[in-house]
Amino acid sequence: MTPNDAHDAFWDNAQLVTLIDGLVERGWYVGEGFLAPGLCQGLRDDMERLHQRQALQEAAIGRGDERTLRRDIRGDAIHWLDRESLAQRRYLTLMSELQQQINVALYAGLFEFEAHFALYPPGAFYRKHYDSFRGRANRVISTVLYLNPEWPADGGGEMVLYDAQETDREAARVQPQAGTFACFLSDRIPHEVLPTRQPRLSIAGWFRRNASLGGVIDPAR
Repeated sequence: MTPNDAHDAFWDNAQLVTLIDGLVERGWYVGEGFLAPGLCQGLRDDMERLHQRQALQEAAIGRGDERTLRRDIRGDAIHWLDRESLAQRRYLTLMSELQQQINVALYAGLFEFEAHFALYPPGAFYRKHYDSFRGRANRVISTVLYLNPEWPADGGGEMVLYDAQETDREAARVQPQAGTFACFLSDRIPHEVLPTRQPRLSIAGWFRRNASLGGVIDPAR
């Protein structure tokens, strides 16, 4: 990391060990204050500018020809990170560093990281789902960074993580508070976003393996 990148991150070796242990032992990790408030503010400013320019697009479900809009399942609007701002570049650099650390610790073979801003307007939610399917998972580890400061206790919008074995049992409920970072195994941890009562800002991301076929990286399945 550069000095500026190191200042953006709050994690240390002990917290990194806790993250790795969480992924190994139960399939998920949640840490408060994982990123510095200044970087969260910069990312939030980026997202608000995109929203004002009407650059956020309604999120779909499914892949390829099966992609469809389903407001009864998912109600967020998204914009993929594209490194157009310093804040985005710093965040993606930090995720690249985290990717390397996870690969060293777990021999995970993570190849790249992709992420998008996600805005949930009041009333929006995302029904319980997996981010990937076992046996054909290219998304290996899912991440969420929250960007709302001072989220109220009655604001809703929590992410619920369910147990990998007892998938109806709630394992954790994550408040969408700025700087909180969650990650979990994409094909093992079902999760949902509860209805929010105010605009909810976050970055959803995925560490991926290389699923190249015929020279094309990660083709549609």
